[in-house]
Amino acid sequence: MTSDLFAALLTFAFVTVITPGPNNLMLMASGANFGFRRTLPHMAGIGLGMPIMVVLVGTGVMQLFDRFPMSYTILKVLSVAYLLWLAWKIAHAAPPKAGEATGTPLTFLQAAAFQWVNPKAWTMVLSAVTLYAASRDMPAVLWVAATYLGVSCISTTSWTLLGQQLSRFLKTPRMLRIFNTIMAGLLVATLIPVLWP
Repeated sequence: MTSDLFAALLTFAFVTVITPGPNNLMLMASGANFGFRRTLPHMAGIGLGMPIMVVLVGTGVMQLFDRFPMSYTILKVLSVAYLLWLAWKIAHAAPPKAGEATGTPLTFLQAAAFQWVNPKAWTMVLSAVTLYAASRDMPAVLWVAATYLGVSCISTTSWTLLGQQLSRFLKTPRMLRIFNTIMAGLLVATLIPVLWP
């Protein structure tokens, strides 16, 4: 991979992971509700889940979808259902009384598996593989995967810290419930491009 192509890939990957989307909104909500340390498995699941997805898509999963077009519809239905469930979980994470949050942060495996039903992740991965690993040879695919691994560290840390800092202003259960309801609404709003392309 040439230095110019790598610079373009790095810019593309950074912009796509740092902008708001399901992963980042959930990390911000988790940072606000559970803090940085308890959100680490969620962050790691995203950070490693995306590069694994890049490798699998780049080495053949795209062909499976092309052979079975109905799989796109199934993926869409699963994505919508799972995002709605996660939005409900976020909306109900606020503590009913002053005390501990009633929910739990996503685990490493949940966050990694979420990438496969995350519409933004699919768009990012398909675009990155098509643009920067068009030959589908392993070195090119690994360059894309490694780039996403690196930029994900910056993105996941930034969004979780943002949520953690916001928690300083969310001292009452009422304020935390309002914040979580807004985050759940924004997460549902990320479905608009999926449902109405």
